[in-house]
Amino acid sequence: MQWLIKLFGALLSPTAKQFNRALSQPQVAQQALQQYLVQQLSNSDYGQHLGITSIDDWQKIPVVTYDNLKSWIDNQHTLTPDPILFYEQTSGSRGPAKRIPYTRALRKSFNSLFCIWAHDLITHGPTFKTGKVYMCISPKLLAPGETNDGLQDDADYLDPWLRLLLKPFLVLPPDAHKPQAPEVFQANLCKTLLLTENLEIISIWSPSFLTVQLDYIQTHRERLRAELGHQLSAQRSQLLTHQTIDWEALWPQLKLISCWDSAMAADQVSGLRKQFPTTLIQGKGLLATEAPMTVPLMAAQGCVPLVNEIFFEFEDDAGGLHLLHELELGQTYGVIISQKGGLYRYRMGDRIQPTHMYRGTPGLSSGTPCLRFVGRSHTTSDLVGEKLTLDFVSQVLAQLDLPPHSFKCLVSSLSPGPHYCLLTDHTSVSATHLSQALDPLLCQSFHYRQARLLGQLQPVQVYASPNVLQQLMQYHYQQGKRMGDVKYPQLLTPPMDSIERLLN
Repeated sequence: MQWLIKLFGALLSPTAKQFNRALSQPQVAQQALQQYLVQQLSNSDYGQHLGITSIDDWQKIPVVTYDNLKSWIDNQHTLTPDPILFYEQTSGSRGPAKRIPYTRALRKSFNSLFCIWAHDLITHGPTFKTGKVYMCISPKLLAPGETNDGLQDDADYLDPWLRLLLKPFLVLPPDAHKPQAPEVFQANLCKTLLLTENLEIISIWSPSFLTVQLDYIQTHRERLRAELGHQLSAQRSQLLTHQTIDWEALWPQLKLISCWDSAMAADQVSGLRKQFPTTLIQGKGLLATEAPMTVPLMAAQGCVPLVNEIFFEFEDDAGGLHLLHELELGQTYGVIISQKGGLYRYRMGDRIQPTHMYRGTPGLSSGTPCLRFVGRSHTTSDLVGEKLTLDFVSQVLAQLDLPPHSFKCLVSSLSPGPHYCLLTDHTSVSATHLSQALDPLLCQSFHYRQARLLGQLQPVQVYASPNVLQQLMQYHYQQGKRMGDVKYPQLLTPPMDSIERLLN
């Protein structure tokens, strides 16, 4: 398989070389991309509505969120002259979900991201021999009594030629793309992973996704061992008899785990490092349903922006906007993107810090800043990828059987496992009743629902006490904050280190 891996790397080389040239002069690459986007916009209904005719009209384009564009998308007004291939669903800010239009050009941006990443690993990463990779797809999970919701297959992110090239390397559980109950999906996945002795790469999003699978294997190891029988080698079967499984012995050829490792994922990935002490754990770049934004490069020792695919603007805390080459190292900015699928000056809700420069050219350019993800905006909570927003949570809490004047605040915690807890001072309704009503409402958010079905989030809890606000204020006072400086919106971020500590 090594010759096939080398051939694969050679086929990816042109995309990687073009990108590396762009990194040497990012301002030039961004200007060329901006010109292309303006041309696309001027030929669309949206651009004509805004009166966009040239790059000089850029400031006429408003900085928007999905809600500002929803009517254009729902009514099929064109944001771009290119045909829409499909719509991909993700969590919404003011409603259950948002539908992101995908064009061929946008899919090519995702394609380029994968080509650059894979080429960098083949060229500068560990020596891969089998190339066997488990890439987490979004399973079509069905709750009891539910029918297929028609979600897109993650393979649609890549061009057909790349999917064909990847096919010999991919590790997929049975019926991976078919609607199925969460427990069936998990059992199939864990059996498939156990049978893949030559697994070299695990590519997931949240590290908690892998942790859930490892916990499942550990808990059900005797049953899995019996069901797999002689399909497992004697040595691997013996490993499943141990009270604590040696994961690196179970997958002796594993060389790379790719997952989120910043912000809320930092604590979770530290647990994986203990379980896989000699395996390279590489943080993912900034990637969303709306667009691929950064890619991790071994040589860069960080994540670099896709300067020839996504046009970037960055918002400082005072509301000022900056271009990529204007960023100051160590400062924090909000991310605003313009991409090739029809989203222009779109506020992502992500916050980044430039950490260092990469590929500078003396006399021409200082290079491209590497960007580190530091978290979502203050109105978004995101423990394992669920992306709950203040607007959405406020709508959900309004549907509960609580008086309008009552105190209600949804808080998150990573201890003892990722979960949410509703704090309220209203005690006439039982906490059990409220939690049973609240969880289905939160599951209207697609990514929250996925996280619950996959076991990445524990069930929502409810704590009701007439003194809850006083307890909350005391908690923040013990954290070194002045009581008068802490605000209590209906979604409180960042997460508490322990909600139980507050309640006790």
